[in-house]
Amino acid sequence: MSFGLCNSTTNRSISCKEIEENFADLHHPLSQLQAKAEASRCLYCYDAPCINACPTGIDIPTFIHQIRTDNIIGSAKTILSENIMGGTCARACPTEILCEQSCVLNASLQEPVKIGALQRFAVDPVIDSINGTKEKDKHPFTRQNETGKKLAIIGAGPAGLSCAHRAAMLGHEVTIFEAKSKPGGLNEYGLAAYKMVDDFAQREVEFLLGIGGIRVEYSKHLNKDVFLTQLQLKYDAVFIGIGLGSVNKLGIDSESNTSIIDAIEFIQRIRQASDKSSVKVGNNVLVIGAGNTAIDAAIQAKRLGATHVTLVYRRDEQAMTATEWEVDLARRNDVKLVFFAAPDKYDPAGAKMIFKKTTIDAGKLKLTDESFELPADMILTAIGQKLNIDSIVEDKREPNLKIVKGKIVISERYETSLKGVYAGGDCVQGDDLTVQAVQDGKQAAHSIHDYLMAQG
Repeated sequence: MSFGLCNSTTNRSISCKEIEENFADLHHPLSQLQAKAEASRCLYCYDAPCINACPTGIDIPTFIHQIRTDNIIGSAKTILSENIMGGTCARACPTEILCEQSCVLNASLQEPVKIGALQRFAVDPVIDSINGTKEKDKHPFTRQNETGKKLAIIGAGPAGLSCAHRAAMLGHEVTIFEAKSKPGGLNEYGLAAYKMVDDFAQREVEFLLGIGGIRVEYSKHLNKDVFLTQLQLKYDAVFIGIGLGSVNKLGIDSESNTSIIDAIEFIQRIRQASDKSSVKVGNNVLVIGAGNTAIDAAIQAKRLGATHVTLVYRRDEQAMTATEWEVDLARRNDVKLVFFAAPDKYDPAGAKMIFKKTTIDAGKLKLTDESFELPADMILTAIGQKLNIDSIVEDKREPNLKIVKGKIVISERYETSLKGVYAGGDCVQGDDLTVQAVQDGKQAAHSIHDYLMAQG
């Protein structure tokens, strides 16, 4: 196959082949020899700190020991019994600030065990060997006797899917209502394409649904196609795992200009494009934000062929929410970082953004009188997401769900203010991480099970 220059949508001078290579797997999977060697580095600590650092509580020393002894299926089951989306988390989880940061080898100035890579080594072959098979007994998880109870789940993202799998395993009948045309949530639509190649998000969902007892209805929007009050009447319990459906705005003039795009939307375009070179990208791209989403958008813009990509943040590097590893990855991809700058206005005619310099005074961020400009024919905004309240509250005069500071209020058992309604994931207070959403869904399923069984 021959590749030409992909100049049909932008001024970039980069070949289609280069773009294809730029979106190859960020981390090459370990070979068997590499995995055995890495597993042998684990000290199999008693009361291992890596387990405590994992939000889902995976028994990390055990699954690594199982790899070392060639028990790959057993290793995968150890992982998946606590984190059914262990494949995605092996690729996208910030292990550098969780399990690997807690590895005791760090104390002796050694490299930590590559826990994420080992997790992927164990999980991937099991998922691939089971998907597409008609032999249900090969699936590592089986359902308990059916309880006759029905559970409705709103959202087929990590929290909803995790809740669905565990609830189905406990014997309940589950129906998921998903607004989009495909399941997976941010795993499918919001992660950098080079982190999730070969349609892995869908392969993982296929495996998860293989347990049976789960039905998914697509293009079902809450407060439009389905309503919480109706679901409460029809189902024995409801779980809300809708994530954060809205984004924060810059609050500047010309924000409606087509050159200003939400970074999540930009990432989604890349993820859903079969031909990455068809995705439009600017020549001078600015990314406004400081989190992992901002990093993902900036790197992908560069890999699509943008000549200059600059990430701008109003504070300093230490205040960034992106991990140190992600920031370093951005620099290695020739993304320029500019600090202490806040967007002031966009000049579409001049293709430039004007910024105000900022400073920290007595711990508070303040604008200065100094300003500067940067060339920009595309601006990607990644300044945070928020819960779309209108998608949940049916009657604003009498809110049917307690929401505080833009998040659904839940108890320690994931109960909302409504009887029989539970919630988890990014829509509740806590860390907005895939691995935490998976844990929320799993734990909520057990609370729901206790509630349903108490009903008789």
